Amino acid sequence: MILARVVGTVVATRKDPRLEGKKLLILKPVSPEGKDEAGYVVAVDTVSAGFREKVLAVSGSSARLAEGCKDTPVDTAIIGIVDEIHLD
Repeated sequence: MILARVVGTVVATRKDPRLEGKKLLILKPVSPEGKDEAGYVVAVDTVSAGFREKVLAVSGSSARLAEGCKDTPVDTAIIGIVDEIHLD
C-alpha cells in the first residue's frame, strides 16, 4: 500500500473507453510522519478523495481488484481516505 496526499488532477480528453467517467488524481507519496517522499503517482479515485486529503492507494494487480476497476487498465487505485495515523 501507498500512503499519499492528493496534490492534483489529470484531465484527459482521449483515453481508453474503460476509463471513461473515472477521476484521475495525482498523488505525492508521504511518510507516516507526513513528510513528502520522492516522485508522483497518477491513480484512479474509487472513494471520492479530495484535494490535500491523505489517502491509501494500491498498485499492480491489487489496483485492478478495487471497486469499479475490474477489467480496467489501471496500475494504481485509491482505496481509502486516511483520518489519523498513530505511530508507537
